[in-house]
Amino acid sequence: MYKLRELQYRDLSTINQWRNNKDLIDLLGAPFRFININVDEDWYNNYLSNRDTNVRCSIVDENDHLFGLVSITSINTINQTAEFHVMLGDLNNCGKGIGTFAVSEMISHAFYNLNLRRIELAVLADNLRAQHVYEKVGFVCEGTKRKAVFKNGRFVDLKLYAILREEYSGEGICQF
Repeated sequence: MYKLRELQYRDLSTINQWRNNKDLIDLLGAPFRFININVDEDWYNNYLSNRDTNVRCSIVDENDHLFGLVSITSINTINQTAEFHVMLGDLNNCGKGIGTFAVSEMISHAFYNLNLRRIELAVLADNLRAQHVYEKVGFVCEGTKRKAVFKNGRFVDLKLYAILREEYSGEGICQF
């Protein structure tokens, strides 16, 4: 059984290892960079200072074992919109339902607790596993940004997805 809890300082060393794993970062839209722990500490402190526009949660099990990070960022309360991000830290954990749980749970939180109405994300066009999870939860592909991200010496496409509150089935078991 998995659950979400707010990101904590003690999670940073593990997250820093993930952010320095090129194979993992190759699946995400962000470029690979060598990131020292001080950079991640600053990132965490920035999050704490901006909790009104960001929600960052750790994906854990009942023993508090850290599996990933899921975030709602750039929350705009006037437009009731936000951006969505998720990262599973160990590629061996893919296909176990962790991502589907985290996406569904965080989207449920965004719609039913934060009163948002639209969540959007961008995913690498060749990351079919992530696209499957997003579509399973109810995200709709709204288009493609052609050759939008420079990854491994070439430009690649990004697929743009969004979900509206009225499209979400509400099957999440939001525990917030």
